[in-house]
Amino acid sequence: MFSLTQRRRFKTFLFLAATTVLIVVLLSIPQSSHTAVTSLRSLAQNRGIVIGAAVAIDALRNEPVYREVLAREFSSLTAENVMKFRFLHPKRDRYDFTDADTLVTFAEDNKMKVRGHTLVWHIELPQWLTEGKFTRQQLLQILRDHIYTVVGHYRGKVFAWDVVNEGIGDNNALRDTIWLRGIGPEYIDLAFRWAQEADPKARLFYNDYGGEGLGAKSDAIYNLVRGMVQRGVPIHGVGLQMHVGLNNAPPPADVAANIQRLAALGLDVHITEMDVQIQNGTGTQAERFAAQAKIYRDLLGVCLSQGNCQAFVLWGFTDKHSWIPWFTKKPDAALIFDNFYRPKPAYNALKEVLRQRR
Repeated sequence: MFSLTQRRRFKTFLFLAATTVLIVVLLSIPQSSHTAVTSLRSLAQNRGIVIGAAVAIDALRNEPVYREVLAREFSSLTAENVMKFRFLHPKRDRYDFTDADTLVTFAEDNKMKVRGHTLVWHIELPQWLTEGKFTRQQLLQILRDHIYTVVGHYRGKVFAWDVVNEGIGDNNALRDTIWLRGIGPEYIDLAFRWAQEADPKARLFYNDYGGEGLGAKSDAIYNLVRGMVQRGVPIHGVGLQMHVGLNNAPPPADVAANIQRLAALGLDVHITEMDVQIQNGTGTQAERFAAQAKIYRDLLGVCLSQGNCQAFVLWGFTDKHSWIPWFTKKPDAALIFDNFYRPKPAYNALKEVLRQRR
């Protein structure tokens, strides 16, 4: 027989054990809580828009909280780097899909879409390509093989590709690149045609920065894609990168007008790489976060107001893995979650817009 003290201790043990099991069970239930119901992902789905983020492969592999927030809050992902030419095609006769496959598998496991970024760019090219001496015919074969191999590898798994990235320079003419010099202006049309042949169901986009509103750069982009449409090139949309700051965000009305004229060409629009730098803003951190939140709110609102704006993608989602401090060499906090994955005012601003009635 147990003593009264032993029985009390045993009951206490059973209570603590049962409580522990209950906590473990509750924590293991995926996306069944109020948080999941009111996530950006669920709210965006109700509004009929894709909401996404660029993904850093090391964080995806090594940080459970990164994976959890990504899957809960976003319905699509973009490879930040691992689908660029240098990473996928390190040798002329060798491809490496290891990292990109990891990202695509994560998306499939979590019922997320994948935006492919990017097939043709003037940066992140392998040394064998940039230092090689190739004829025009050889460059055509290299580019065609790359597009056929990469798009073919992900056929049916990538819903949209940034086929050509930043083909317009800051002088508003075609950018001086290895592709323009070695092949000629037709490399852009050819890239889109080859991508369609490799995956006829994928949506094909021209992607660029600095042309989100109205102005010389957006006019140059508009003229480029209008010519492609007129020539029957299989282009489906334009990606507006939207890397902006507190002191240089485009007026929402200008963004709306730009999206509307692209719609008149029959083209969709994706906001593809949005972040909002605060380093050049004024006021306290709280005031700068409030100004940042307004920019996110206004530009998502513009996208939701235009029927052809079908995706709103951030370039990352946590300040812990933002490219901005590395690029500008200054501290910043350009995204909607802080370094500890806590939501910032910008996160709540996006949710407010998504909750609004149509």
